[in-house]
Amino acid sequence: MEHLMGLLRIHIHRGVNLAIRDVKSSDPYIIVKLGKQKLKTRVIRKNTNPEWNEDLTLTVADPSLPVKLFVYDKDRLSFDDKMGDAEFEIGPFLEALRMRLDALPSGTIITRVQPTRQNCLADESRVVWADGKVVQDMVLRLRNVESGEIELRLEWIDIPGSRGL
Repeated sequence: MEHLMGLLRIHIHRGVNLAIRDVKSSDPYIIVKLGKQKLKTRVIRKNTNPEWNEDLTLTVADPSLPVKLFVYDKDRLSFDDKMGDAEFEIGPFLEALRMRLDALPSGTIITRVQPTRQNCLADESRVVWADGKVVQDMVLRLRNVESGEIELRLEWIDIPGSRGL
């Protein structure tokens, strides 16, 4: 427990304009990796604009590791097809968490992360104080594929007995 900092909850909201890998559509799901951890969303059948609205929770011990997303098309009779990948750093999010901003009004933007060649952001990502907690919404542009974006939200969960931030 003492080596853990806390938990990172990733709310996978939806995919937008994902690639077609079957005849007319795809059956997408996402695998999220952080270090040796690997979590998976459910499969959404026949949809290139799927809404998962699913929470995946990772333990964070090393904040320098990137979070990696891999989107696949579920196939029954063959290997699942790749539909792109993306990754992001949690550093700016953790820096905002360390600020202890309890007195701010809800909706206050703490920091902004701009899209660059090094990250997979499709648009500016804002770290915001919302309803008593720090959250970060982001839209990730998938790499190694012709189209597709994933919308998600980060949230932090403190664990009693962990080393914390």
